[in-house]
Amino acid sequence: MSLSIVQGFSKSLAMTVLSEIGDKTFFAAAILAMRHPRRYVLAGCLSALIVMTILSAAVGWAAPNLISRTLTKHIATVLFLGFGLWSLWDAFHEGESEELAEVEAELDADLKAGSETSRANGKGDDDTKKKNRPLFTQFFSPIFLKAFSITFFGEWGDKSQIATIGLAAAENPLGVVLGGVLGQALCQTAAVFGGKSLATQISEKFIALSGGILFIVFGIQSFFATVES
Repeated sequence: MSLSIVQGFSKSLAMTVLSEIGDKTFFAAAILAMRHPRRYVLAGCLSALIVMTILSAAVGWAAPNLISRTLTKHIATVLFLGFGLWSLWDAFHEGESEELAEVEAELDADLKAGSETSRANGKGDDDTKKKNRPLFTQFFSPIFLKAFSITFFGEWGDKSQIATIGLAAAENPLGVVLGGVLGQALCQTAAVFGGKSLATQISEKFIALSGGILFIVFGIQSFFATVES
């Protein structure tokens, strides 16, 4: 395995773990796992994050082919430093957030709305309802699709997605994908099997501080790599 793949793998793994632990999608997976079979929740959440990681890495890989590699590295440097300062600001000024409670409230609202809809349509014939279900729900578990959609759209445009794009532009994309997938698997497995008890014990301030420092280190490394080239 080449050194570039190892570097991309290690950076992506560290960034993903520190970005995803305590993130909104982490809390969503923990709460969903308390209400539905864990295997469907884990499969849905992890599938969404793997797809997102591959898409982000593909965008990062394509960026140097669309604009100059030097400019791509400058953009990656700015992104890393910007995200680092942003995370440090969150750590020192926002304190412990109530994101877990917010995510739980959102999922409760969705569950209530779904229950009311089910009761309203409860008089219909079961075979007719099955035929009228969306195509995907006829082949995949509704729980899987719910976990997938919540995670995918919750992660879209997130800081970790943009950082993955920047990392893939600066490092080996294959290493970035492998590290990102492993990091996502570790975080989602911890969320699903650790549940709410684990989620409530996480110090978001510590995670934000650690992530901020890591982003700044990546930014400094990217800066010197651009200067040397």
